[in-house]
Amino acid sequence: MTYKGIAISHTILFLIVAAFSVEPWYFLMLSVAQILFVPLVLKLVLKDDHLIYYFVIPAVIAVSILQITEDSRIDSLLALIYLLFTFIVAMVGFKRFINRGFTNIEEFAIDMGMMYLFIGGLWFVASVLEIDTGFTPILTWLTGIHFHYSSFLLPVFIGFLGRVYKPASYPWLTAIILISPLVVAIGITFSTLLEFISVLLYMIGIYGFIVLAIKVTYKNGYQKSLIVTSFGALGVTILFSLLYATGNAFGIFGVTIDFMLKFHGFFNCLIFAFVGIVGWSIWTPPARYKKLQFPISKITGKGTVGEKILDDYHINKTYMGLVDDMSIFVDKESLPPMISNFYEQTMHYRLFSTVHWHAWFKPFAALYRLFSSRLQQLNLPFTSREMEMTGDIVAIEDGRTNTRAWIRKIETSTIFIALYSIHTRDEKTFMNISLPLPWSSMVGILALQEQDGKLLLTSKSALASDAGIYLAFRGTIFKLPLEEQFLLEEENKILTAKHEMRIFSIPFLTINYRILLK
Repeated sequence: MTYKGIAISHTILFLIVAAFSVEPWYFLMLSVAQILFVPLVLKLVLKDDHLIYYFVIPAVIAVSILQITEDSRIDSLLALIYLLFTFIVAMVGFKRFINRGFTNIEEFAIDMGMMYLFIGGLWFVASVLEIDTGFTPILTWLTGIHFHYSSFLLPVFIGFLGRVYKPASYPWLTAIILISPLVVAIGITFSTLLEFISVLLYMIGIYGFIVLAIKVTYKNGYQKSLIVTSFGALGVTILFSLLYATGNAFGIFGVTIDFMLKFHGFFNCLIFAFVGIVGWSIWTPPARYKKLQFPISKITGKGTVGEKILDDYHINKTYMGLVDDMSIFVDKESLPPMISNFYEQTMHYRLFSTVHWHAWFKPFAALYRLFSSRLQQLNLPFTSREMEMTGDIVAIEDGRTNTRAWIRKIETSTIFIALYSIHTRDEKTFMNISLPLPWSSMVGILALQEQDGKLLLTSKSALASDAGIYLAFRGTIFKLPLEEQFLLEEENKILTAKHEMRIFSIPFLTINYRILLK
């Protein structure tokens, strides 16, 4: 069915439901989302995915029957039909995420909105079945509506916005919007003060997106006025949410739930949701994400990685260096000769490392050490004293170009087995490094560049198209929320290198190297 057909048929259905509803008027605020808003937004997101619509039809029929009939024996079945629909939507969102990973945060916002809808379905079922959630029935119902509007529609809308305009503030504002539903829920459950703080956090995100919405270039001025109005409605309703949370936390104001129902019902349903959907239906920006396509090593491990993994893939050839010629990456003349020579004649050098786990990550590092010694991969020491790494570089056949395995050890313990290769995209050559893991592999695509006589190797995708850290599993390439960076420099015939690792942009591991010519 076309988008116009869905809009007309579902609008007619909702008007019939509204006319014959036996429930209090405010229940229509959730019903209009379930019958009209959610199907329309899913159509904008999934476009030609017609399979999802086979789940939409029974879901909206079930909701409609619930709204126009008195309590009956089939209420449980009808509610579960809608819950199944929200679960399918969540699985579609999860599949979108798995096929892409932590890249294109605007698409991640849409994925999270789809997954949050299932939580809304759970609260809806709890409301229909009158399950004791620890809250009053009205608060149980309000939580369900919260996860349909603020947790489904809003993340999708900010995802559409990010497809068009994504400044440096966008990821941070998106993170606020995505975590706020959970923080609000925790605050309502455990602490009125936390609820108050979470609403303040929400305000930062909402007003930030109002500003971004004003700056975006749209299809036309009519679309801009609709979308800015939609986001602006949230800027009004969040103020009264703040007054309500303030009253709960400090007993200062007396904003009642009845007032919130009437006020939010008008602004959130008619202005934020309806106006927003009309605005984005004029022109829905296409996704910027392009499927990742670069060579992936066919070598994976099992319960143990270590040197055993080389037995089936080792070929009778050795290498002295990690690369044959550094000029394929950078202008060698702009670098000190020793840096290029280290990569081309790696086995002529001694490597001394000092591992520093950042304090907040040490408990996780200690836990991982229980497995890494057996795994013999990423088996970094917990101590911060300097230790020499030794090893070999051997030829490997893994389906990529001139792959070589760099085996690094500390004394007799295997620390790393990294499989080095290269690939070229858009006339830029990358280091393509694979670390075999049990039944999968971690892939580091590093871009190389000269910086003031130093060599920078980085996985930051902002600097190059393919750069990043990925998990490869059965043909799926999942971008991880990790970043790594090497900075090499020469001073007095000694090479030093600083290797930094971050997760969600937070540093968790730093390794300092001294590299000496044998």
